Amino acid sequence: MLESIQINNFAIIEALQLEFGRGMTALTGETGAGKSILLDAIKLISGDRADSDSIKSGEEKADISVCFDIQDGPQDSIDWLNQNSLDSDGECIIRRVLYANGRSKAFINGLSVPLSQLRELTQMLVDIHGQHEHQSLQQSKIQLQLLDSYLGEASLLKEVRSKYEHWHLLQTRLADLKSGSHDREQRIDLLQLYCQELNELNLSDNEIEVLQTDYQRLSHAGQLLESVGMVLAMTYDNDESTIQSQLSYCQQILAEQLEYDPKLGSSHELLNSALIQIQEASSELRDYHGSIDIDAEHLDYLNQRIAHIQELARKHRVNAEALPGLRDSLNQELEELLTSEEDIDSLKAARQGAAEEYLFNARELSVKRRQTAESLSVQITEVMQQLGMQGGRFCIQLEDIPEDTGFRRDGIDQVIYLVSANPGQPLKPLNRVASGGELSRISLAIQVILSESSLIPTLIFDEVDAGIGGGIAEIVGSKLRQLGNNRQIFCVTHLPQVASQAHRHYRVEKDKREDNTSTHVVALTEKERLEEVARMLGGVTITEQALAHAGEMIASSNQINN
Repeated sequence: MLESIQINNFAIIEALQLEFGRGMTALTGETGAGKSILLDAIKLISGDRADSDSIKSGEEKADISVCFDIQDGPQDSIDWLNQNSLDSDGECIIRRVLYANGRSKAFINGLSVPLSQLRELTQMLVDIHGQHEHQSLQQSKIQLQLLDSYLGEASLLKEVRSKYEHWHLLQTRLADLKSGSHDREQRIDLLQLYCQELNELNLSDNEIEVLQTDYQRLSHAGQLLESVGMVLAMTYDNDESTIQSQLSYCQQILAEQLEYDPKLGSSHELLNSALIQIQEASSELRDYHGSIDIDAEHLDYLNQRIAHIQELARKHRVNAEALPGLRDSLNQELEELLTSEEDIDSLKAARQGAAEEYLFNARELSVKRRQTAESLSVQITEVMQQLGMQGGRFCIQLEDIPEDTGFRRDGIDQVIYLVSANPGQPLKPLNRVASGGELSRISLAIQVILSESSLIPTLIFDEVDAGIGGGIAEIVGSKLRQLGNNRQIFCVTHLPQVASQAHRHYRVEKDKREDNTSTHVVALTEKERLEEVARMLGGVTITEQALAHAGEMIASSNQINN
């Protein structure tokens, strides 16, 4: 659920912070007040391309942040955040910053991310249905997902995907083995050369760190001898002015005074402890000083060894620490290629078995999809009639994907949404015949029916009431409120029949001054909401009759929907 949004210096919004709740929220306001700016801000959060012209005039940057409550799902968004190490204890904060120089930055839970990740996440959290872009309903992938969500066969779909992954793994491996003999021999020759170099190098897992430590010590041996010798002279190996002798003298003095005042006991113990530590440190330093050996030959060996390792790391374009793993991987690949002829027949048999298992489950899924598509088409068609598309038809058509084109992860069906918006017109693909308003209402019809099984928790409908009025507008509002019973719904509307049925109501206002124009969004009280619905009914002048009518509409909506 979208909990809040904060916008700074975006378009004509100087500063805006809103908090939202569950259910249906209406956004209203006069034309040009800035309702589209709010949607544009959410689209940017969803990964739309940034435009520096969107930054408020005179400012260096625009900043948009939203907070989603994901504690109760959807589970796929929680899993995605965990997989990408972006989890944040039940909340997801998404931020987008636009700069005047044309650059932009995106953040998820405080960490910078590319726009591709922003799109991946937000398509699980929010969906915008309107007369413009961002309409996922036109994507074949989403069409199939909607059908499958209504189908409710998650375990069967998971089984199909699992069988596909197994078949695809065998298919890929077999294709690699059956690649042209010339390419295979070339690869074997190259691998033999690489393996010989890496095997002769015989680099162990932790050797790099040991080599670098030894090199650092030997290359600075002279400096180490001089410095350690100087410290030894100061602490132990000098005349009576060494630290050790001075500490010993101080300890003896305090020891003599203890019989006069026991309070000196703590200081005496501290000096004794310091003396012991100095003695231990001096002993260790003497051993260390004696172990340092300026071995020019060994230093030269270390230098050559490290250079050879770095040369091979550059050659294979990996970090030096990755060379042992690369060696093992290339040796395994070489072994598989050398024995590949023996594996081809067994792999063919295994692939055939995997294909049969996949097709068995995929055909079972296809039968259930076709049964569900027929029922769902009828239901969506019925709702379309209620939404002012009398005589319109909706049909979910499934076509078999030819087996010679290869299997697919989600089964053997190609799903196409067909629609006839008016009586007598033939069914055609949804994205070719539906206008913006029609597409919004078809989307509404689908979402109403799929509301129990759809995974996206926040739906935004941008003027789905375009081109309708009267009783049909009231039905649209009722359907949106019905969706809001188990989903978060935002509806940008100009119709009082729709706005009156919302659980909560915001009004978008434009404030014009001599030197500045800005947009504000106001959460309406019950009285203000009554006046806003009356304004939508009667225009600029709000009459008693308009107020009475608005009150009847709100009361009737609450009574019917409760």
